[in-house]
Amino acid sequence: MKRGWREALPYYPLLPVGALIAIVWANTAGESYFRVAQALAFPVNDIGVAFGLASLAQEVLEAIGPGRALHTWRSALLPIAIAVGGTLGAAASYAAYLHFTDEQILADGWRIACGVDVFFCVALARVVFSRSPAISVVVLFAVLSDVLALLLISQRPFAAGGDAGAVALIFLAVAASTLLRQFDVRSMWPYLIFAGPLAWIGCYRSGFHPALALLPIVPFFPRGARTPDDLRGLLHRHARVAHFETVFAYPLQAVAFLFGLTNAGVLLQGVDTGTWAVLAASLVGRPVGILLAAAAFPKRSFRWAELIVIAFIGSVGLVFALFLSTSVFPDGPLLTETKLGAIATVVGGAIAVGAARVLRVGRFA
Repeated sequence: MKRGWREALPYYPLLPVGALIAIVWANTAGESYFRVAQALAFPVNDIGVAFGLASLAQEVLEAIGPGRALHTWRSALLPIAIAVGGTLGAAASYAAYLHFTDEQILADGWRIACGVDVFFCVALARVVFSRSPAISVVVLFAVLSDVLALLLISQRPFAAGGDAGAVALIFLAVAASTLLRQFDVRSMWPYLIFAGPLAWIGCYRSGFHPALALLPIVPFFPRGARTPDDLRGLLHRHARVAHFETVFAYPLQAVAFLFGLTNAGVLLQGVDTGTWAVLAASLVGRPVGILLAAAAFPKRSFRWAELIVIAFIGSVGLVFALFLSTSVFPDGPLLTETKLGAIATVVGGAIAVGAARVLRVGRFA
């Protein structure tokens, strides 16, 4: 049983459990649910998500380099391009939908459609592609998409409400990490204990979303190569007790559960323009933007069939889009509309699996 649980860890099995509990709880005892969710929002969304993004960023860095999954510059640039293309496609599609419906009160909601559910997308990619390097592309693409989304919902850095001097703390965290690396510190704890709080406070006080805080210091963490045959996210051959992804393998399951519990609770009523705008942006605009960006790479290392499946995997906003929506709209009808659209993007996951089966991609080949 212990072995089965360890093999299930890379698929974040507790995320949908938390999301389902949230939906049922919100629709049966809404007052108590929203009170608990509000109390959990800060520690989960501003601190816990930072560890989740750091773990996935560590995986990306392990996959870049000679003999690894993303071994060429073209392989690494492709997910960067499709992250930007998908974000632009989602934003443009959302704006176009509102233009034809003349509901400009929802205009700020385009940022909701810019995020993808990084945990769900990575888990789905591992299910569909098994050992294909496409998994690393999805991880990098999803992380970059959510970094862009978090930057979009951040307060304007250096604005009147932010502390411009706090940015110096982020640079100080990077300097401390550089010094630790020069002294060949091979445990991630000194980086996390000394540089982590500096980066978090710097982000929080300067207006950047705190969930981005650990990303500047992740490149300095000790790590090992993740080769093309070692992509499923298991505790792989290079893993050591000093490595970030090994230490936080189990705590991140709790983060995933609480992330779903905190953000997925929405009343299942009030479908309106905002719902369809988010859904259109995610299921149409994002895949189209991804495929157009991929078309700019004439010598791709992936077939079009694989890129189509990746595009639909990336269409799922789900819990991360729910999280973004609370930063864009206050409580009320607009928030409810867009949250329902975010939940409905789970359809993209079913489309991705169906496309993989029809196109004989990944484990369906």
